[in-house]
Amino acid sequence: MSGFEVKRVLLSVADKSGIVEFARQLAGLGAEIVSSGGTARAIRSAGVEVTATDDVTGAPEMLGGRVKTLHPQIHGGILADPDDPTHQADLRRFGIEGFQLVAANLYPFAHEPGIEQIDIGGVALLRAAAKNHEHVAAVSSPHQYAEVIEALRSGSLDREWRRRLAAEAFAYTARYDAAIARWFSPPEALADPLVITLRRRQRTRYGENPHQQGALYAPDRDGFRGSEALLLQGKPMSYNNYADVEAAVRLVADLEGAGCVIVKHANPCGVGVGTDPAEAFMRAWEGDPQSAFGGVVAFNCPVSAPVAERLAGVFVEVVAAPRMEKEAVAILSRKPALRVLETPPRRPTEWEVRSVGSDFLVQTPDHVVPIPSEWRVVSRVPPDARQLSDLRLAWTVAAHAKSNAVVICRDGRSVGVGAGDQSRVGAARRAISVAGDRARGAAAASDGFFPFTDGLDTLASMGVTAVVSPGGSVRDAEVIAAADQHRMALLFTGRRHFRH
Repeated sequence: MSGFEVKRVLLSVADKSGIVEFARQLAGLGAEIVSSGGTARAIRSAGVEVTATDDVTGAPEMLGGRVKTLHPQIHGGILADPDDPTHQADLRRFGIEGFQLVAANLYPFAHEPGIEQIDIGGVALLRAAAKNHEHVAAVSSPHQYAEVIEALRSGSLDREWRRRLAAEAFAYTARYDAAIARWFSPPEALADPLVITLRRRQRTRYGENPHQQGALYAPDRDGFRGSEALLLQGKPMSYNNYADVEAAVRLVADLEGAGCVIVKHANPCGVGVGTDPAEAFMRAWEGDPQSAFGGVVAFNCPVSAPVAERLAGVFVEVVAAPRMEKEAVAILSRKPALRVLETPPRRPTEWEVRSVGSDFLVQTPDHVVPIPSEWRVVSRVPPDARQLSDLRLAWTVAAHAKSNAVVICRDGRSVGVGAGDQSRVGAARRAISVAGDRARGAAAASDGFFPFTDGLDTLASMGVTAVVSPGGSVRDAEVIAAADQHRMALLFTGRRHFRH
């Protein structure tokens, strides 16, 4: 038992969800209810006795409601330490009564930004109560009402609980201030300071490895595409699952037509586009069946029963799609460990963040938009329509693979992906080793320029007939000459897509 007794409470909320019942239960526990403005009216209309704050302060609300609770009669009662003789002397001198619980939440600035939505009094109430948590409970969310009432009834609203409530209150006001600071910041992607507040959406069993801790966090204002995904069945998502789903969904969203992407260790190993998702999946799987085993599969279109039947015949960790048809879910339920996700449309983001020790690197997102009309044919041999289509797909996949990346595509599918290699020729060799004979007549893309002719020579040796790269090397002339020697179509985009 904590011995914590609530005799007098202050209720002043913008979100009035549950406040009437909360007030009724507090009154039932013998607490005097003091409230302001609309909160007081809502409580009074429900038949619960309430004292208005202007009766306590002796001053009416003013400035269109901007000033209601900013008064010593209110804040003196919240901030007073009952064990401090000086505080108690001041309370007696000015006729101030103490509060033991304050419930406040704030104007919805994050959803309706504007000057009049900047809360002043509510923030001050919560900060005052949280500062004095040794003697006052700071309640900052309607979700806390039920547990607070139960704790009061059981006598368990002890110091540690009040400290937790205080932490939640300060986090709440910090997020609120961050939203306001962002609104006032200059309209630039990389503002200074860059204010970010994160909420933990879910703990993962561990991080990348079992000896590491892991969790999924999301910015309050944007949410996180992964956290908004609906897990229809299967084991909880792991840290690595989230990373792989992000990589797969990011790439599949950039594909034209029905598309499927298979990712392993954050790199695409199979990509296919087709007339329907079943054809797209089979093309993606055939790209590299060995690497696809145990991978993450993502679609950019609904998954139907025929697709699910094919998925049920292979081993993958996760299947993600914008929508899973009812029949498909029933088929995939035969594999209860398989994680099946419905993923919402991707939201645009202003920036991407990664840690470098205790610091952070921030950048604007890389938008991959293949525009062949802006590509420059630098070889004597131009690409034909089929090659150009494969080049578009290869370029898109290469832009989403870890650098150095070289991707070979043919007939709407990837047939060889070399990614994350320390050298560009190494990436080309990896792509060729996977593609084998399928490289003959295929097209390839490189996420960066070819610094030497060896990468192009490697691709040509296995029959690749068209290549696209950013260009920009001091040896571009040599690379172009090599393409002409191999009678290969070579295009420069003028834009690279490194990914680390």
